[in-house]
Amino acid sequence: MSFTVSSEIINNVAILTLVGSLDSSSASVFQAEIQKVAGESPVEMVLKVSELTFMASAGLRMIIFAKQKLGPSVQIYLVKPQDQIIDTLQMTGFIHSVHIVDKYPV
Repeated sequence: MSFTVSSEIINNVAILTLVGSLDSSSASVFQAEIQKVAGESPVEMVLKVSELTFMASAGLRMIIFAKQKLGPSVQIYLVKPQDQIIDTLQMTGFIHSVHIVDKYPV
């Protein structure tokens, strides 16, 4: 399955919707979108990932990149990640650097 990402800024919150399979071949698309929203200096980043079916280590690196690019004060939320995405975050310990939520109140 291919990968798509779209973004919008609402009330100074960056909201990115990720769909499909995020791997090394699609990570650059995600990175470009992160850089685009980082220019708006959001106070939080919300990743809607309920339709993200797979995330390779390259996808995890892009979330780490987002955390570094936006700064330590910007919280990152993952909305409705599938179990395999949560497993990847747990195995790497990065689950402690993001917030897993069922919905985000924007």
